[in-house]
Amino acid sequence: MLPTSAAVVKEYPLQLIVNGREIATLIGSPHDLRYLVAGFLRLQGFVSSLQDFEMFSVCDEFGIANVKIKGELPERLKPVLTSGCGTGISFSIPTLKDDDVIFQSNHLPRAPHHIFSLMNELTQKAEHYKSHGGIHSAAIGRDGNIILYAEDLGRHNTFDRIAGEALFKGIELGGAELITSGRVSTEMVAKASLMGIAVIASRTSPTDMAIQLCSQAGICLIGYVRGGSFTVYSHPELIEEYCSCDKIQGVTGVILAGGESSRMGRNKALLEVDASPIIMRTYKALASMFHEVIVVTNSPHDYDFLPCRKVPDIFPGYGSIAGLHSALVHSRSAHSFVTACDMPFLDKSLIKYLCNVQKEGYDAVVPFSEGGQEPLHAVYSSSCKGIFENAIHNGQRKILDILRSMNNRHVTYAEVLKSGGKAKSFLNVNTPAEYELLKNL
Repeated sequence: MLPTSAAVVKEYPLQLIVNGREIATLIGSPHDLRYLVAGFLRLQGFVSSLQDFEMFSVCDEFGIANVKIKGELPERLKPVLTSGCGTGISFSIPTLKDDDVIFQSNHLPRAPHHIFSLMNELTQKAEHYKSHGGIHSAAIGRDGNIILYAEDLGRHNTFDRIAGEALFKGIELGGAELITSGRVSTEMVAKASLMGIAVIASRTSPTDMAIQLCSQAGICLIGYVRGGSFTVYSHPELIEEYCSCDKIQGVTGVILAGGESSRMGRNKALLEVDASPIIMRTYKALASMFHEVIVVTNSPHDYDFLPCRKVPDIFPGYGSIAGLHSALVHSRSAHSFVTACDMPFLDKSLIKYLCNVQKEGYDAVVPFSEGGQEPLHAVYSSSCKGIFENAIHNGQRKILDILRSMNNRHVTYAEVLKSGGKAKSFLNVNTPAEYELLKNL
């Protein structure tokens, strides 16, 4: 057997002195130590900006970082060894509080191909891992492009390095994606939450507590990003379910699911047509057309199976007008296509036509069926939310009455048919008899 030579991972101990007190020895890779120190202090809550540092000195030769900060350190710091490679250190461990309190994320959904693109770029950058292994890597990305990259022998250190570099360079991390090569654990989720991260994606798996913590923090957690697939463990509404290439820009799809279903006697949205709940059929149709779909409901747990945002009425008890108002308040788009939850045969060609007409600048584009106007199968401008709120305050409940005061574009039934729309797009269900007829279509 012939002797060979190969590179090995370098392990570097760095003594950290803050305000004259030795608080930790960081074990990591020897490069860019100022980022590691700054990020560690940031994610421990000791600093939040460069202005919080009065002195910052890192001596590579002697392995000492001497830092003076404006704030006072706690009198007692209890170091905690974490599960990170290289034995991470923290002064607090994130705890899970009330499992019933779930944070509602305000971030826009991400396209799956952006996640794959970020992971591919991370892999290409991880040259040290390719050459001798033992090095973890992480990156911050937006719109499928990496803007910050870090590598270290400890996966938790990569998060610290990113937080530190962002601090030095003034890069805002809120709402970004964090891509990592290693397992995701609770302390890593806590760090990501402090950075305002919206999505964490890993080549490998998360821990069970990391999944719970992401659920509470409003973070979408993704694992096993490899081979053209991945697994979503929390907040799937932050990942677009369908290819985004042909989706309508500037319009949010909205499903109103706040009715009492008094004539039906049970929740209309959950009635099945072709072995699928009506609201699921509606969701799939809208998700294939719009970048985001939201459900307006005061009973969000009834629709946990839908991977989208659920928002409540701001003025509960006012019926459909309150649902329309809430839809426009919570929509992030300039326009929203709004439909009722009991319409199982939505026609995509008609919806696209209505959205194209809306580009002419109307308050609302409302089609007609054979039976008359269809205000719950229409496109509304976000500017209408003030009109609906004033109507609620004035005790008005009928949408058709309110529409008369708006700059509307009426799409006649003849125009609907001419555009390629189908009559059954407007079919809904209100009574058991109607449901029986509808199931046979």
